[in-house]
Amino acid sequence: MRFFSDNAAPACPEVLAALNTANVLDTAYDGDQWSQRLDGVVSALFETPVRALWVASGTAANCLALAALCPPHGAVICHRDAHIQNDECGAPEFYTHGAKLLLAAGAGAKLTPDSVKAVLAATRKDVHQVQPHALSITQATEYGRVYTPDEVAALGAVARAHGLGLHMDGARFANAVAYLGCAPADITWRAGVDALSFGFIKNGGMMAELLVFFRPELADATLYRRKRAGLLASKGRYLAAQILAMIEGDAWRRNARAANAGAALLAAAAGERLVHPVEANEVFLRVTPDEAARLRAAGFDFYDWGPGEARLVVSWHQRREDIAPLAAAIAAL
Repeated sequence: MRFFSDNAAPACPEVLAALNTANVLDTAYDGDQWSQRLDGVVSALFETPVRALWVASGTAANCLALAALCPPHGAVICHRDAHIQNDECGAPEFYTHGAKLLLAAGAGAKLTPDSVKAVLAATRKDVHQVQPHALSITQATEYGRVYTPDEVAALGAVARAHGLGLHMDGARFANAVAYLGCAPADITWRAGVDALSFGFIKNGGMMAELLVFFRPELADATLYRRKRAGLLASKGRYLAAQILAMIEGDAWRRNARAANAGAALLAAAAGERLVHPVEANEVFLRVTPDEAARLRAAGFDFYDWGPGEARLVVSWHQRREDIAPLAAAIAAL
């Protein structure tokens, strides 16, 4: 009955088994056998050489990526509704030691080449204004919209033309890949992405996220930033083991497909109440306060998303029989 957030979902069986397997004496920090395998496994997944670093939260992954791409005196262009703008408590500014976020518009929280160019055009090329050094996009967006390979590539071209690094906040990257049915490479490095925050916690992980650098040299200084920020876990093998288990068993993709399919069931029941097309595992509905109260009285929880709107999130473990009662309740409003 809980559709508040996929962060509340349990860890999947593969992750729990991996934690038990890693529960042995090994080298500390990131010198263990699991951490040492990450680069190779993730490189194979993305079909290109990468550097892959584990961290314990999406905030850490995003902010370390931005610090690698943007100096303290620079700026990061992002959507005005981006997670790094509204839900990171100033962490990007903190970890970059003061870089500014420049906000752009776009329907469904998706940036477009034109919206990015508008921000660039409004910035004078002189020492009195902060200069953009990076562009950050969210996949899937805060409204559950998915960037296609062509859309990412178009933004990647703008980034390259203006000397910007391109970061992808992939908290729900797995859901985007599942929706598109594409190779992970198609919406990352092949489209111009330099750094990816690859989310696992929302998708069945326990406390492990992955920072992927498609420009491997960016990882060198990030190793020191990770340590200096207090993010180098002394028993990193437990984080690495979770990630490996989800990738090697393809649980990351299977879990995302299940969550997306559940959201599609709710979307079909919602009909014209939908605020945004449902492309990942989030559903945004138009509901009155009375209707929201009726749903809650029936035992369903969800997030109020501004006046007259609600956000429902389907998690990887919720089965059709778990979702059907909410779909019926929405249809009956």
